[in-house]
Amino acid sequence: MVRVKPFAAIRPPKELTTEVAAPPYDVLNSEEALKMAGEKSLLHITKPEIDFDPMLPDHDPRVYDKAVENFRAWQQRGWLKRDPKEMYYVYAQTMDGRTQYGLVLCAHTDDYASGVIKKHELTRRDKEDDRMVHVRIQNANIEPVFFAYKDNAELNAIVAKAAAGEPEYSFVDENGFTHAFWLIGDDAVIARITEIFTKDVDAFYVADGHHRTAAAARVGAEKRAQNPGHTGNEEYNFFMAVCFPESQLKIIDYNRVVKDLNGLDKAQFLDALSKDFEVAPKGAAICHPQALHNFSMYLDGEWYSLTAKPGRYDDSDPIGVLDVTILSNLVLDKILGIKDLRTDKRIDFVGGIRGLGELSRRVDSGEMKVAFALYPVSMDQLIRIADTGNIMPPKTTWFEPKLRSGLAIHTLD
Repeated sequence: MVRVKPFAAIRPPKELTTEVAAPPYDVLNSEEALKMAGEKSLLHITKPEIDFDPMLPDHDPRVYDKAVENFRAWQQRGWLKRDPKEMYYVYAQTMDGRTQYGLVLCAHTDDYASGVIKKHELTRRDKEDDRMVHVRIQNANIEPVFFAYKDNAELNAIVAKAAAGEPEYSFVDENGFTHAFWLIGDDAVIARITEIFTKDVDAFYVADGHHRTAAAARVGAEKRAQNPGHTGNEEYNFFMAVCFPESQLKIIDYNRVVKDLNGLDKAQFLDALSKDFEVAPKGAAICHPQALHNFSMYLDGEWYSLTAKPGRYDDSDPIGVLDVTILSNLVLDKILGIKDLRTDKRIDFVGGIRGLGELSRRVDSGEMKVAFALYPVSMDQLIRIADTGNIMPPKTTWFEPKLRSGLAIHTLD
């Protein structure tokens, strides 16, 4: 079972919410962050390279120092204030008429080390190191990670009751998504939430934030080693997460664009595809994948439907059944010669939030030669993979909406 606790969040006063809250650090590049950041924006803390002219690389030591300076200044100016007591919080996001309700809480680093917090992606050491520096220098989790858990009826009821009241925050972001936030300060309810997770919730599943989760666990282990009186209950053993019941979450497509056809002309490429796929031209209008093992491809101004032939995949294998695996094995590797999705510069990835029009745009511009749209992975597939200890190929899942940063911050002391 998972171990959780409430915490006293550092967060903006209600009247400053929209000025402080910001997209996650990895959604914007530095130039986009500079354009978006107002005076009070959390981006000055999560992407402080924007405060330098000319802009510095984000790994420059002066950038890390500026992050600490800004976090301190935001608290001194009253743009961020600590709650008077430890609480749980409810964070709701609405997109396209669908609302998901998450509990904002602290998870325990031991659960990550033991595998009770389950991952489905590999992490890169350099990205872990970068996030670890940010946690260490701030002595805080500035941004939450995004977890899922299997539905629990009592937790759903507690969250629904809290969300029936007036929200502490409610606003619409630049994408048209609604964010709302409530406080759970009743001691009896807090105790019951803790008890339910401890007794009835057997795992957390990392949905988004694998590197931040790994970095938080490493900082916790570092502080543990420095404390001869370590008990396991210190605040540094915990890190901030927003946890959603899995039934409320929807994974959207994560698509691929490739720069060339690996020396093949169009006819040769289509012929190579036909060995493993039923290939059907669909014309100039955007064509969406219709089911698992059906792909859409855009090439030379035309969309195609690609359906993997029987025997080319293994539906009994948690990884073999994934469309990202089928595409990687039968097209990207076998035909296009792309062996490593993490390092090959000929391939790029496009989140489904941008729409399939972004795929055709990048091909029509001449930047890319061919694009592939995939049918989204399901939450059931993600949980099955995590439960069996398997790892998804890179760039498989895209969750939307993204968690807004700045609504709650957790400090490690």
